[in-house]
Amino acid sequence: MRRTRGGVIDVDSLDDLERRVRCGAESMAGWHLRALDLTVQREPLRTLDVAGALFLGCTMLPADEESVRARGAVVFPAVPDAPVDAYRTILYTPEELFGDAGYAHSLDARTYAWSQDRHAREGTLAQALHDYSIGEALNTWVQGRRLVGVMGGHGAQRSDAGYADGVALGGLLGQTLTVATGGGPGTMEAVNLGAWLSREGTDAAAEAIAMLAPVPSFTPDIGAWADAAFAVRERFGRGSDSLGIPTWHYGHEPPNAFANAIAKYFHNAQREAILLELCQAGIVFLPGAGGTVQEIFQDACENYYADESSIAPMVLVGQRYWTEHLPAWPLLQALAKGRPMEKHVHLVDSVHEAAALVTETSPTTAA
Repeated sequence: MRRTRGGVIDVDSLDDLERRVRCGAESMAGWHLRALDLTVQREPLRTLDVAGALFLGCTMLPADEESVRARGAVVFPAVPDAPVDAYRTILYTPEELFGDAGYAHSLDARTYAWSQDRHAREGTLAQALHDYSIGEALNTWVQGRRLVGVMGGHGAQRSDAGYADGVALGGLLGQTLTVATGGGPGTMEAVNLGAWLSREGTDAAAEAIAMLAPVPSFTPDIGAWADAAFAVRERFGRGSDSLGIPTWHYGHEPPNAFANAIAKYFHNAQREAILLELCQAGIVFLPGAGGTVQEIFQDACENYYADESSIAPMVLVGQRYWTEHLPAWPLLQALAKGRPMEKHVHLVDSVHEAAALVTETSPTTAA
């Protein structure tokens, strides 16, 4: 059992519920009970004041459900036919999303197909409840960790020099911080791979890239692309934790298999805001296109209006890229001029410089 924002009490297990009852609770006001089998734990439903309680996807006998509704509780039942649990209490793993029956039959692929069915009206509610639950699970996962974000393009192939740079950056950052990316392919996969191998050294990174290179992209075969990634995971065993925050909004792009924890959302705007908010140690921006440019200025807007104590570093990697190819840097520099954020925005030419800027200015907590 844990207390969350606004005084809400999340009750995510029967042990939590029993402990609260033993401590003398008389009211469930403010409790959020999620995915509990309350057919075997009926006494609290009968003896406690349930007014103001929220039951999310709990299993109750019909008489108990009718009773708690009548006494002021709000009950959201399980949503039929949804491939995902709208009330799940933990983040996804790569193994859970990909499965072992081929990508077309995976949880990830089935969920994307379901999300595109505009005739399933109950799906809108299920998606909103799911994203709320994933947000709560993510809040739990990040406790005790200091996160650094890395943004970059989804189009980098595993054989590209930019992919190797992403692996190197993830490896450097992962030694002292918890790395978070958008969780997709391309540069995002490279950074999660580097973080996953951050305790293995550069030889392991080179070997992993060589194993992946024969399947350079998730197109045309997501299954082959994923199989290569899982072969790397099997070769090197348990890696260091990192976070991926992808979205089924871009469901044609699969999540990568190197983020041990995956907070996958249906709604992209919610996912983007959360990703930027979590990265207290700052964000590194590798070369990318429209999405990366959007993320630069979304982050810049937050820093522009923040007081100095809340500003996190912004580091753009690739001087020529960000001044000529996509000249985001001159605008960012002009925006920052004279503001508290000015000394926190940087343009560098190498991932080693970027990692040094972030890790040297950020206190760390053990992951």
